[in-house]
Amino acid sequence: MSSFDDPVVISCSISGVIANRDQCPAIPYTPEEYAAEARRAVDEGASQIHIHARKPDGTPSYEVEDFKAITEAILAEVGDVVINYSTGAIGIPIEKRIEYLRELKPDVAALNMSSMNYAKYSPRRKDFVFKAVFENSFDTIIEFLTAMKELGIKPEHECFDAGHVANLDPLIDMGLLDRSPLQVSLVMGVNGGIRPTARNVGFMADQIPDGGAEGSHQWQVIGISRDQWKLLGAALVLGGNVRAGVEDNLYLPNGEMAKSNGELIAKARQMAEDVGRRAATVAEAREMLGVPKRAAAGA
Repeated sequence: MSSFDDPVVISCSISGVIANRDQCPAIPYTPEEYAAEARRAVDEGASQIHIHARKPDGTPSYEVEDFKAITEAILAEVGDVVINYSTGAIGIPIEKRIEYLRELKPDVAALNMSSMNYAKYSPRRKDFVFKAVFENSFDTIIEFLTAMKELGIKPEHECFDAGHVANLDPLIDMGLLDRSPLQVSLVMGVNGGIRPTARNVGFMADQIPDGGAEGSHQWQVIGISRDQWKLLGAALVLGGNVRAGVEDNLYLPNGEMAKSNGELIAKARQMAEDVGRRAATVAEAREMLGVPKRAAAGA
């Protein structure tokens, strides 16, 4: 198969909420900085932008006005890209997280697929950098999913372990998910989730309903921290999509800190090309993910 026959959706995790500029100067805070980073990412092959909102001082935000300002700035800069909102949070009411979905209607929204311990451990410190219980009960999942279905937002099912993938099964059986292409994300590298190994990429992908890695659904790998690159490599070889960006990992494979999201996306694109694939265009990504083209402003 030639590189022109096998597109890969490359997503950019443009900011996140945990790291800050003391750790990486490339992390955007203001809408204008988000837009500039989106421009760099799209120019290097990203077709989907995953957004955690921040206030201009860098504080994480769950306010409609911050998501709106960031989204408008990005779209004004790049013209079109698949917009994907985070809904994950600890201690933020579900109603508040649904509010910005309802008001702004992104193309896609993340849907975390199970409760779990969520942590980062430092062997050097012999202690956790952070640790928390990340609540995503079936009641929570169904509430989000019902709202997304009503609003016409495509869920991105974030799965941190194999059992999280299996949680799709009852939702399909209940009719809450149809069998048009699901978007399944295999998130690896978080303490509390599956170990970040290439073998486990294949194992988790094989759990996806209706045919596993080679089935009818779209799937991607989200690799956290410096294990990211081997995980993305495994996904690309197995036919999956990939995500990169400063939310997930701050470093290039050679150990240098990335100067922008664009540098991380460029490396992911190069890896795709090295195994005979190419970055999907935004139009192709929309078709692959089952996400319709956004209506023109004022239409």
